[in-house]
Amino acid sequence: MNVGVLVSGSGTNLQALIDREKRKELGPAKLTVVGSNVPDCSALARARLAGLPIFIADHRDHADRPSFDRALVEALRAHQVDLVVLAGFMRVLSGELLDAFPGRVVNIHPALLPAFPGVHGVRQAYDAAVKIAGCTVHFVDRGVDTGPIIAQAAVPVLDEDDDEALRARILAEEHRLLPAVVRAVAERRVVLEGRRVRVLGTAPGTEPLRTL
Repeated sequence: MNVGVLVSGSGTNLQALIDREKRKELGPAKLTVVGSNVPDCSALARARLAGLPIFIADHRDHADRPSFDRALVEALRAHQVDLVVLAGFMRVLSGELLDAFPGRVVNIHPALLPAFPGVHGVRQAYDAAVKIAGCTVHFVDRGVDTGPIIAQAAVPVLDEDDDEALRARILAEEHRLLPAVVRAVAERRVVLEGRRVRVLGTAPGTEPLRTL
């Protein structure tokens, strides 16, 4: 399964995928291309270092969201992408891309959805003084972090935490969870049934996806 990764920032989740693929731990998933709306983001440097093809689609060059999404679709299709992974991609997608890849766009979010959607999930969780935070991998729909949940991982909020310490522990779980989900999707072990998602079995030699 050809995987296209969309990024906007530092690219640590992209790096987790690259590292897993190098260790042959992504199963039939193959990283095919990395795209970004930010021409100088660090994630693109990671992609170049790994020898991955890249493309840049700057949202500022497009009149509206659908035209920007059409540019993404054209670039992804040029690389025969089957699955689109949003790994720190800071743009809300329109139906143009979602219709082009139905049920094949996933996102990683640093909160236990449906709690704390949007850009500042970790800060919201910290400010709310919750005792458990975490991360979620979900299918993308037309809402903001509202798509069907595939898997989640929990992180305790410690008394001595500030939001940066909490963010670092959540990020470590993201680096584990996202590659595991990508592999499960590529192995056809993720079944979308309406709003519910079933994950079938565990790949040999890997830990099961933890769902909450």
